[in-house]
Amino acid sequence: MLSSPLLVSLTLLLSLPLLFLLSQHLHLLTPPDADDLALFRRAGWAPHTTSHLSATPKIAFLFLTNSNLSFSPLWHKFLEGQTHLFNIYIHADPTQPITPPDPPLPRSIFIPSKPTARAHPSLISAARRLLAKALLHDPRNHYSPLLSQHCIPLFSLPFTHSFLLSHPHHSFIEILSHDPNLHARYLARGGPRAMLPQLPFSSFRVGSQFFVLTRRHARLVLRDVSLWDKFRRPCPSDDPCYPEEHYFPTLLSMLDPHACTGFTLTRVNWTGSWDGPPHLYTAPEISPELLHRLRHSNSSHVYLFARKFAPECLPPLMDIADDVIFRNSTIGHYFLLSLI
Repeated sequence: MLSSPLLVSLTLLLSLPLLFLLSQHLHLLTPPDADDLALFRRAGWAPHTTSHLSATPKIAFLFLTNSNLSFSPLWHKFLEGQTHLFNIYIHADPTQPITPPDPPLPRSIFIPSKPTARAHPSLISAARRLLAKALLHDPRNHYSPLLSQHCIPLFSLPFTHSFLLSHPHHSFIEILSHDPNLHARYLARGGPRAMLPQLPFSSFRVGSQFFVLTRRHARLVLRDVSLWDKFRRPCPSDDPCYPEEHYFPTLLSMLDPHACTGFTLTRVNWTGSWDGPPHLYTAPEISPELLHRLRHSNSSHVYLFARKFAPECLPPLMDIADDVIFRNSTIGHYFLLSLI
């Protein structure tokens, strides 16, 4: 018989391949964003309502950016003298040479950020980080609009605040169930083999990357584990796949469709674009007529924000800011009464 020391050595030697395979398996089971998951877990149980607070509910503006905030002077004018109505949270891609606005936007916080990429779940993670920070930082943050560095406001802050708070139980998020590319997008995510059982095709939705969520819906998003486990994985094929346009509308359609308007409040011009970025407005296109046109939809709502604008648009936008963008008119009262 083999001596005990020799038997132990042989057993350990034979066990090495098994231990290696086990370690690899455990590595795969360990979430690559464990710190994010801890943050999301804490924020998902943040206070639910602001009804017990006597202070005015706030708007938490969430900026998701991979370049400088070129329109910060316009946002300064938008926010000026009304710090009781808002907070600002900025997720800036740390791999890009981004210069903070000077002077900084009022009540703004650059949150701990990670790299992002278009058509990649990193954009979902970034949006969730912003939502989590807003929930944990200030219990008065009631609405959270997600914006980019290319977004501009289309109305004054008082009107924007009144518009949102006149519908305190609804999130403004585009949810499309009959998009002509819906099935192709589902297949690009891996189809039934990758998405079942959590997500059958009948529940799959698409929508705009930019939305406005209530505090309650932000908490629901951050509590989600099972659907996020599907969407945090990169798409398995080279076909067009935009998880940042899939995850939020799908989740909220499954959890609380009746409290979602089904449309976004951020106007984007997709004319002439397919599988690419939207129209980029340039300085010669800026006019009062354009701004008035961007506000209107073909439905019963109004757009509060618009994108996508080149940095060169800032001077002509500043020229018409007081007389056009931030001048409240009768259009505001009409639309406040016409929605929902």
